[in-house]
Amino acid sequence: MVINRDQAGGQSPGGSGKRNVILVTDGDRAAKRAIEAASRNIGARCISCSAGNPTRLTGEQLVALIKEAPHDPVVVMLDDRGFHGRGKGERALEYLAGHPGIRVLGVLAVASNTEFTESVEVDCSVTSRGGITPAAVDKNGEVAAGGAALLSGDTVEVLGKLDIPVVIGIGDIGKMNGADDPDMGAPLTTRAFEEILDRSGFYDTGG
Repeated sequence: MVINRDQAGGQSPGGSGKRNVILVTDGDRAAKRAIEAASRNIGARCISCSAGNPTRLTGEQLVALIKEAPHDPVVVMLDDRGFHGRGKGERALEYLAGHPGIRVLGVLAVASNTEFTESVEVDCSVTSRGGITPAAVDKNGEVAAGGAALLSGDTVEVLGKLDIPVVIGIGDIGKMNGADDPDMGAPLTTRAFEEILDRSGFYDTGG
């Protein structure tokens, strides 16, 4: 489903409320194209310069860019490039989650096969077939062994320590054997964004 800006009910930067933000724990080239496509599909504004492997911008710089976005929701990419521990992406994520002017609607937690990664419990995941499962998925978008809800990724370990209302798991954004091809509109990333908007109550409050 493609949603235009009026359906999303995005807030103008002139409003007095918090900015509504979706965070994505990935930022490489393939992910960037898919996230941009999915953001267009849901009527969101993507901060394209937040992409990077690893994240180049600080939390303070990202807040400034979010405040300049013409309407909500705003999508931001954060990536640690497999760094073990709190890398730049997680530090920026932590800063955004605690900022008084930012309302994090949810986080799209991206699975990876990076060795020694931490895990996060997801509310649900989008599979490589576009379905919704209560379990975590792996990098290929397949349900994790045993059906556990713990997703492994390299920019997710801080999520369990933060007050994030919705955490949606997904495989390797923009890939998953072509199922999330940006040239096809990145349907799996789009589905995940829709799930975050639905579960966060964004539509109910009119943004």
